Amino acid sequence: MNRVLPSVHQAKKANRKDLPKPPKPLSLQWFGCTDRGKVRPNNEDAFLGLRFDAREVHRLGKLGEASVDTMDFAFAVSDGMGGEQAGEYASRIAVEKITTLLPRAFQHSVGGLQAGFADVLTELFSQMHRALVYLGQSYDECRGMETTMSLCWFTPGKMYFGHIGDSRIYHLPARSKSIRQLTHDDTHVGWLFRNGQINEREAHTHPRRNALQKALGGANQFVDPQLGTVTFERGDLFLLCTDGLTDGLYDGQLVEILRSDDGLAQHLVEAAVSNSGRDNTTALVVKVV
Repeated sequence: MNRVLPSVHQAKKANRKDLPKPPKPLSLQWFGCTDRGKVRPNNEDAFLGLRFDAREVHRLGKLGEASVDTMDFAFAVSDGMGGEQAGEYASRIAVEKITTLLPRAFQHSVGGLQAGFADVLTELFSQMHRALVYLGQSYDECRGMETTMSLCWFTPGKMYFGHIGDSRIYHLPARSKSIRQLTHDDTHVGWLFRNGQINEREAHTHPRRNALQKALGGANQFVDPQLGTVTFERGDLFLLCTDGLTDGLYDGQLVEILRSDDGLAQHLVEAAVSNSGRDNTTALVVKVV
C-alpha cells in the first residue's frame, strides 16, 4: 500500500497548532470613587487617572479598562488641607500638575526607566510643592494650603510610585492572601506602627493619627517624597486611598472587599463611610488583567 505523505501546507498547519499561543497583553482595569463623608461640608480629596505617551495624554473616567502595552498610566489620590476652601484647591492643583508634567517624561520609559524614574518623580513632587507654596504666599484665601499625594506610574511590567503624607498605596498580589502597604504614613503614629510600638487597632484610635509631619505646600520647607518600584503580574490589585478610607476599614476588611467579585472602589468607600465617615473618603482600585 502506498502511503500518502502530508502536503507541505498540511505540515505547516499542524506545526502551527502545536505552537504555544502568545500570552495575552496585560491590561489595567480601574475604579474610582470619592465621598465627602458624614461630617465635612465639602470634599477636599481628589483622584486622577491618566493614559499617556510622549505625544498625547488622555484623562480617564471613574472606571475603565485599557492595555498597558503601548501607553503608560498614572493614577493618583490627594487629600487637601487648609482654611476655607484652600484644601480643596490644593488637592486639585496637585493632580493638574501631574497631567501637565508627567507625560513630558514618557521618553524616560523607553529602553528602561530604572535610571530616570526617581529623578522624574522627585522633580514632579518639587514642582507641585513650589506651585502650592507660591499660591499660599500670594493669596489670603490660599494661605496654609497643603496636600498629601500618592501616585502610581504604570509601565509594562513595572509600577513606580511617589508618595508624601498619609494617603496610602496598597498592593494585593494575585498569589497572596495578605495586603502590603507600600507607602509610609508621614506621621509620628505611622512611625510607631512601623516600628512595632503600637498595633493596627491602637494606630486607628490614636488621638494624633492625623497629625502630618510631611505634605506638599504649607510651611513645609523641603520635599522628600518616598519613592519605590513594584513588579506586577496578572491578577494583582493596587489600592490608592486617602486616610478617610483607612479610618473606616482595617487591612483585613480591605482584603475581604477587594477579593470579592464586586470589590469595586464604590463598595470600599461605602463601607468606610458607613463605619466612620468622619473625613472625606476616596478609593482608586487598579486591577491587572
